[in-house]
Amino acid sequence: MIEIGARIDLPHPTGRVWRALTDPTLLARWYTEVEPAAGRPGRLLLYTAGLPGFDAAVDAEVTERREPDAIALRCQEAGRRTLLSCAVTPTAEGCRLTVHETLEHGSWPVEQRVRREQFYQQALTGRLPAILDWLAFQQVDLLRDQGPPTAEMPIVETPGDAAPLRRRRRTALVAALGGGVLVTGLATWVLLPSDPDRAAAPEPATVPPVATTAATSGPPRATPTARPTPGASRSSARPSRSASPTPSRTATPSPTPQAPLAARYELVATRIFGYTGEVVVDNAAGAAARDWTVVLTLPSGSTIGDVEGGEWQQDGRSVTITGPAVPAGGSQTVRFDVRDADPFVKAPEACAVADTPCAGL
Repeated sequence: MIEIGARIDLPHPTGRVWRALTDPTLLARWYTEVEPAAGRPGRLLLYTAGLPGFDAAVDAEVTERREPDAIALRCQEAGRRTLLSCAVTPTAEGCRLTVHETLEHGSWPVEQRVRREQFYQQALTGRLPAILDWLAFQQVDLLRDQGPPTAEMPIVETPGDAAPLRRRRRTALVAALGGGVLVTGLATWVLLPSDPDRAAAPEPATVPPVATTAATSGPPRATPTARPTPGASRSSARPSRSASPTPSRTATPSPTPQAPLAARYELVATRIFGYTGEVVVDNAAGAAARDWTVVLTLPSGSTIGDVEGGEWQQDGRSVTITGPAVPAGGSQTVRFDVRDADPFVKAPEACAVADTPCAGL
C-alpha cells in the first residue's frame, strides 16, 4: 500500500481551518476548484487536471465527516482509486493539519507520486496559511461593532450634549484669541516713542564749546555748531557705495549638485493574498554618504507585515521606510511582506526615494 501526505502546525483555531477545508469558495483559492455533483449527494468533482502529480479531474465521495476534526473522501482518477483524509488536531498554539492519500487500486509512477506529494506540501505551507490569515483579518473586522473593542476604538458623542459643548468650546476659543490680541496691542502702544521724528532719527549729541580765558592771545576760536550740516547728516545716514564693495562672484563657487539617489523595485515572491517585494537604494559613485527614505503607496486594504533593512511606519495607504546612510557607490536593500485583500495585486501602486520614482514598477 502506497501512501503520501503532509503535515503542518497552524496558529489558527480548528473551526477556521475546518472552514478552509470544506468551503468550496475557500478550497478553490488554496487547493483546487470543487463542484458538487448534480443529483448525487455527498459526491464532488475536483478540477485537478493539470495540477502537479494529477492526470485528470477527480470524482470524490465523502465517506467520513466529523466537524471540525476529520473528513475523508474516496477518489477516482484515471482508473486509480485512492482514499484522501484530512485530520485537524488542536494544539496549544492553534491546531495541526495532517493530510494523507492512500492508494487502494492502481499504481503511481515514482515521479508522479513525488510531484503529487510536493504539491500537497506547497499548498499546505504556502497558500493555506495565507487564506487563514485573510479569514482571521475579516473576522476581526466584522466583529468591530459587536461588543468588545478591537484595534480601533470608536468615539461616541451624546446627540443632546454635542452641540452645546461645541458652542462652549468655540466661545472660549474666540474670547481667548480676542484677549491675546488686545494685550499685544496695548503692549506695543506703550513701547512706541511719543515723537515720530525722534523715533525715525535719533538726535546727535552736542559738542561742548571750547573754554577760553582772558590770558589767551590771538583771535577767538570758532565754537562748533551743535547740529551737523545737512550734508553731514546725509553722509552719515546713507553709507557710501565704495565703503562696502560688492563681493566677487568667484569667491564662493557654487557647489556641484549631487546625483539623486536611485531605487528599483522587484517582486520576490507571491502568495494568494499577498507578496514579498524588494527595493534597492543606490548611491552614485563619488557622492557622500546619504540618508534615504523610501515611500510606498499601497492599494486600499493592504498592510505591511514585516520589513527587513530599515525602520518602517504605515499611515493609511502610505508606508515610510528609513535606514542607515548609503555610502558612495553603495546600495541598501529593503525587503517587505505585504498582505493584500486583492489576490491579483502583487505590487505597490507607487514607490519613490527622495521624490524619485522607483524603477521596475
